[in-house]
Amino acid sequence: MVEDPTKVDPKHYKVEFENEKVRVLRIRYGPGEKSIMHGHPNAVAVFLADGGAKFTYPDGKTEDIAMKAGQALWFPPVEHLPEERLGKSIEVVFVELK
Repeated sequence: MVEDPTKVDPKHYKVEFENEKVRVLRIRYGPGEKSIMHGHPNAVAVFLADGGAKFTYPDGKTEDIAMKAGQALWFPPVEHLPEERLGKSIEVVFVELK
């Protein structure tokens, strides 16, 4: 069962808006902070600051994600554990499609 980040990690994930079509999350991580394993449906991320994160997947594989302020990226459904990796705060608007 994929965990909802707003339920398992409310420190980092806040619902800003939700209706029958989308859920908009505000994601904030301080320097060096990390989450716990959780999942998202199809989504678009809009990064509000430059930064970087490491995603760890359920199979143990990892991936580094570079973030540029103003950049938008598509994410297919994913289950991961994010971790801030550059010693900077991360802030993202994350639009999940239902």
